Amino acid sequence: MRAEASHQIVIVGGGAAGIAVSASLLARSPGLDIAVIDPADTHYYQPGWTMVGAGVFEPGATARTIASVLPPGVQWIKSAVAAFDPDRNAVILDGGRAVKYRQLVVCPGLKLDWQAISGLAETLGRNGVTSNYRYDLAPYTWELVQRLRGGRAVFTQPPMPIKCAGAPQKAMYLSADHWRRQRVLKEVDIQFCNAGAVLFGVQDYVPALMEYVQAYGIGLNFGETLVAVDGPARLATFRKSGPGGEDIIVTREFDLLHVVPPQKAPDFVRASPLADASGWVDVEPATLRHKRFPNVFALGDVGNTPNAKTAAAVRKQAPVVAHNVLAWLGRTTGEARYDGYGACPLTVERGKIVLAEFLYGGKVAPTFPKWLIDGTRPSRAAWYLKQHILAPLYWKAMLKGREWQAQPEVAP
Repeated sequence: MRAEASHQIVIVGGGAAGIAVSASLLARSPGLDIAVIDPADTHYYQPGWTMVGAGVFEPGATARTIASVLPPGVQWIKSAVAAFDPDRNAVILDGGRAVKYRQLVVCPGLKLDWQAISGLAETLGRNGVTSNYRYDLAPYTWELVQRLRGGRAVFTQPPMPIKCAGAPQKAMYLSADHWRRQRVLKEVDIQFCNAGAVLFGVQDYVPALMEYVQAYGIGLNFGETLVAVDGPARLATFRKSGPGGEDIIVTREFDLLHVVPPQKAPDFVRASPLADASGWVDVEPATLRHKRFPNVFALGDVGNTPNAKTAAAVRKQAPVVAHNVLAWLGRTTGEARYDGYGACPLTVERGKIVLAEFLYGGKVAPTFPKWLIDGTRPSRAAWYLKQHILAPLYWKAMLKGREWQAQPEVAP
């Protein structure tokens, strides 16, 4: 193996986690030798796609070039990763080139497995089949929602883990609210087909969500996993377990089908020594350090920590990883710890949000005083936060190493 490049810190992934952690590192220690590896040209603000799918944001507002968001001084290696060789402190790129490191930060995100659902890839973007989980499809969601004046709208959620566990519902509630405002809600049969057993994983927020489920007349179908889509025939096929554990097949007709695909770690992660038995990078939940390789960290969607996979989690994880990487390099002291914080602004109607915030174990952890935003109730203030504050906070603070309300807890 011949190393064609060598850096103090190598970061795999130029998404929210990769840019945020590189900015946090440089804010603490300017002049670090950092390289970010990512083959893409575009960086996306993915939390905005729900709003694109509801006609609130324009698609272009959620996309910028990677070159424009990369912190000054960070080298961009525009290549895909083929493998990790942590025993030799090296990342192997497509084509066989090797990049050596002293510290490795792994944050390439996860893989949306569209191919896991038979027939889905062939019909996405037509025949009434859409998904807010893709930049190019979120506008089609809004087009379909506006066009639908009656019929059946089916919204799906795959088995966990997925990024932003509330996103499948967000699309549904905002669509239902539009149909209510257009006075056609009674003509639309809305069905939510969730592979899981509960509406939302943190019980404190379920009562408020159930009020909207009932108000919109949404049918809840738990334990149903989408396995096939026939776009031209407008048929969606689901699998569920029967009373004796046997598979039951349920076929539903649809006029609109919003699909959330199964999700897993990228193939080059799953096949690597860094992965646990499920394919995710195996890290300690508090320090985000790899359990076997002490100079390797992971954050964002690719880690196996039991937190919600959201941008809000990344905002808290990036400073933790930055501090701990610098401690390993001898540039600071103490150990930063991540408490599992995640947030999910559940857009229950246009103008109101149930702001779910929680730590490891589902412990509710509100940022704001209850008089300003009571996260367990729908709030106009939370909608204002989502519509006007969070995107600028993302672009101008999180990606710039400005850690407003995100400074990590550091133990001696």
